[in-house]
Amino acid sequence: MELKPGLSALVTGGAAGIGKALSLALAKKGIFVTIVDFSEEKGKEVASLVEKENAIFHSDLPFKSALSIKCDVTNAGQLSHAFKKHFETYGGLDICVNSAGVSLPMSFHEDQPGSTNPWRHTMNVNLISVIDSTRLAIQTMRAAQKPGVIINMGSSGGLYPLIGDPIYSASKGGVVMFTRSLVLLKRHGIRANVLCPEFVQTDLVSKMPSSFIEQMGGWVPMEAIIKGAFELISDESKAGACMWITNRRGLEYWPTPMEEAKYRLPSSKFRIQSSVISQLNLQLPKSFEKIVVDTLSHNFRSATSIVQTPVPLPIEPGHVLVKVIYVGVNASDVNFSSGHYFSGSKTDLASALPFDAGFEAVGIIAAIGESVHHWKVGTPAALIAFGGYAEYKMVPEEHILSVARPDPEIVAMLTCGLTPSIALEKAAYMESGKVVLVTAAAGGTGQFAVQLAKLAGNKVVATCGGKEKAAFLTDLGVDRVIDYKAEDIKTVLKNEYPKGVDIVYESVGGQMFDLCLNALAIHGKMVVIGMTSQYQGEHGWKPLNYTGLCENLLAKSQTLAGFFLMQYSHLWQQHLDKLFHLYSVGQLLISVDPKNFVGLSSVADAVEYLHSGKSVGKVVVCIDPSFSQQVSKL
Repeated sequence: MELKPGLSALVTGGAAGIGKALSLALAKKGIFVTIVDFSEEKGKEVASLVEKENAIFHSDLPFKSALSIKCDVTNAGQLSHAFKKHFETYGGLDICVNSAGVSLPMSFHEDQPGSTNPWRHTMNVNLISVIDSTRLAIQTMRAAQKPGVIINMGSSGGLYPLIGDPIYSASKGGVVMFTRSLVLLKRHGIRANVLCPEFVQTDLVSKMPSSFIEQMGGWVPMEAIIKGAFELISDESKAGACMWITNRRGLEYWPTPMEEAKYRLPSSKFRIQSSVISQLNLQLPKSFEKIVVDTLSHNFRSATSIVQTPVPLPIEPGHVLVKVIYVGVNASDVNFSSGHYFSGSKTDLASALPFDAGFEAVGIIAAIGESVHHWKVGTPAALIAFGGYAEYKMVPEEHILSVARPDPEIVAMLTCGLTPSIALEKAAYMESGKVVLVTAAAGGTGQFAVQLAKLAGNKVVATCGGKEKAAFLTDLGVDRVIDYKAEDIKTVLKNEYPKGVDIVYESVGGQMFDLCLNALAIHGKMVVIGMTSQYQGEHGWKPLNYTGLCENLLAKSQTLAGFFLMQYSHLWQQHLDKLFHLYSVGQLLISVDPKNFVGLSSVADAVEYLHSGKSVGKVVVCIDPSFSQQVSKL
């Protein structure tokens, strides 16, 4: 979320300490702020300061740019009134900061029956009220039908124990785990994150021994807290995130990836250990088969042949040999077979034939060369490299992607999954609360694009051809499916989205490109990941002219971006891990087309089937069914 004038924020505990500092920092961005605090006098003082900061951005408002509401956050009625007043004044809620907190160090175990149990007050303020305020914030944001961000104030005491104040530590630990468990709110365009600073010089911790503070690296400056909060608000990828702030380590997300790996394991359905898989028969043959392009042609079948080649022994230093189990079929296979992915004239390309065909595969590491230290024989592996259509493939070790299992669903995550995952983030700069249009949405890559857009909190429109595909997309949660065999895409977009769509994920080209460009909103972004309608044909791929393209982009300040996956290889493992996690916890559904293709001899059939327009989901070929069955049993 971009911090800009006109947004509104509600801050509990906003009259002092961190709450006050964040209220004023938000005001300096031109954001309206409601100060919710038990101290009416201090709340009014901060509200007055907020109004002065806001005066730079706003004049002649029909309402105050800051509200001060006296509130006991442990009183559900008073807290509900505060949110209602904010909504009535500003018409929505963009940011909620739950900063109210207390610390009452005491010997809780010495409480006697019938006593007031003052430690309960700490739990009520620090944890229960945060849960209640978060609940009200969610309701308010959804009522306004706009994206929002919730920042809950945790503490370093919620990450490691405070021996002198176990109740405070328990309450903040609860805030941390509560907030981190709210990651699925992102589906509704709402992100909840937790901020855990170490010791900040406020009234709450003013009595801490100076020697202890010095030992911990000194007081954390308020500027660091503001920086951390603004990062959690602005970064659309942060949902359920916990930021730990110390002088020793700066701003750091907790848990670290290494720590997170200890508990965030894939489902047992998808996990397989290399020690187990090494029990399979990995004896190397003397030779193997692969598909090569020996004639440049857009007709994949006539351009390719299956050849026998020796197993490259010994394995080159720094390389690994992968036993291929599944390969993925892509629309671009016909571009590759016609030489479109290579520079030079047709004559130069013809002299360089044959080329190894295929882009992606999953399998098992069958052998390793010298100086390979990060991979072992029997380890599941994936690769994105020319030459995937083969029984074995040797690649440099740095080209290997770590996966949990050599399954068809993993193949789908490679080219088809990584493309939208990276493109929507790096080329479309996708935020929450947008209208996202995905073309050819029932295909291998479209299925990922619509789900990732929904998980980011957007409204998704998708095009497809046929009732079966439309039903498939509806099951994936698409808000509006346009079946071009039953409806006119241009008419639907014009009538139902008169202001246009914000983001287009486009893979068809030709007339579809023109339709999408005309439907793009002001400041809209279109990412082109392919042009499948232009790939096939008697004479191959012919570039088209798009009349008026520059004028359209200029008139509406639009962005047109191309995306080619091979140029983002440094992000592959990171995004593959993200996709697998979403899949393993059930947030991401992956469809592999049910049509069965077995062996290298069926690859040409699979390519033609993909281009027939009949496929739903990812088209996959099983290269060695006997080996895949052994893996499945394990």
